[in-house]
Amino acid sequence: HYIEKETNQCKECPPDTYLSIHQVYGKEACIPCGPGSRSTQDHSVCYSDCFFHHDKENQSLHYDFSNLSSVGSLMNGPSFTSKGTKYFHFFNISLCGHEGKKMALCTNNITDFTVKEIVAGSDDYTNLVGAYVCQSTIIPSESKGFRAALSSQSIILADTFLGVTVETTLQNINIKEEMFPVPSSQIPDVHFFYKSSTTTTSCVNGRSTAVKMRCNPTKPGAGVISVPSKCPAGTCDGCSFYFLWESAEACPLCTEHDFHEIEGACKRGVQETLYVWNEPKWCIKGVSLPEKKLSTCETVDFWLKVGAGVGAFTAVLLVALTCYFWKKNQKLEYKYSKLVMTTNSKECELPAADSCAIMEGEDNEEE
Repeated sequence: HYIEKETNQCKECPPDTYLSIHQVYGKEACIPCGPGSRSTQDHSVCYSDCFFHHDKENQSLHYDFSNLSSVGSLMNGPSFTSKGTKYFHFFNISLCGHEGKKMALCTNNITDFTVKEIVAGSDDYTNLVGAYVCQSTIIPSESKGFRAALSSQSIILADTFLGVTVETTLQNINIKEEMFPVPSSQIPDVHFFYKSSTTTTSCVNGRSTAVKMRCNPTKPGAGVISVPSKCPAGTCDGCSFYFLWESAEACPLCTEHDFHEIEGACKRGVQETLYVWNEPKWCIKGVSLPEKKLSTCETVDFWLKVGAGVGAFTAVLLVALTCYFWKKNQKLEYKYSKLVMTTNSKECELPAADSCAIMEGEDNEEE
């Protein structure tokens, strides 16, 4: 709660905001949570509920990372000290935590105990550090002749959740594209951003961590966590850490856009319609495939018969029309010929004389 300046009364912060530790007066003491996050009931911190929504090209993508909410682990290396001692970097990642509680645990001087056994009641429990992301240095048993591997130098890489987004930058934390080359998939990667409030001489602003969640249907279950190839220790400067988490559980939930229908042939008046997933399948869980659908239809033989009948009728009609117009044309031709002949006969008759001809002997009489 914050204290209202005018009335000095306690007021609850709005949803999805947390109370600043530096200020309690005024509504401005309630700081909005980062993208894709929500606040605890007491507005003390913000956290992710492992659900994320993103709108892409008129399509809504819904992600459910619940099956990845348990702690994911990565051990990379080996590396060697100047004296030749082999060691590994071991990372624990608690992607969502549990309503603001940090679930990743790292311990020092671990021997034959698992983390669960230590939490259950070992005296070494005080050596545990809890965070969203933590790191330990593991020295294998063969390096120093120990009965079991030793864990030391456990540090917190992330104790504050900042937000989750498809953007590659949040609060000055930037994931460069060359760190994890973009695959051919059209499904966008989802990024979880964290920071650590602990500062060091090398990291004056504290450490930061970014986890890139990538949909990979070929890696079911917990999938695989990796680091940039150019930064095998997960960091190139000791302050900013980057991880790629590939899993089928990082794919969006299936929707109606992820399958299509295939219509079968018409058999005995019945047509079967099947529904199959689009290939490749870039989704998980969500909607199920609809059951196959049966519908009435007309077979091809029926339409062939109809087409043949229509074709035959059209052919007969064309022949009949051709004969009709041919016969009609013959009559017209006959009449025309007769008319021409009548006209020509009249033109051949001699016209009447304008004067009488001089009979023989008439000229002599006149002389």
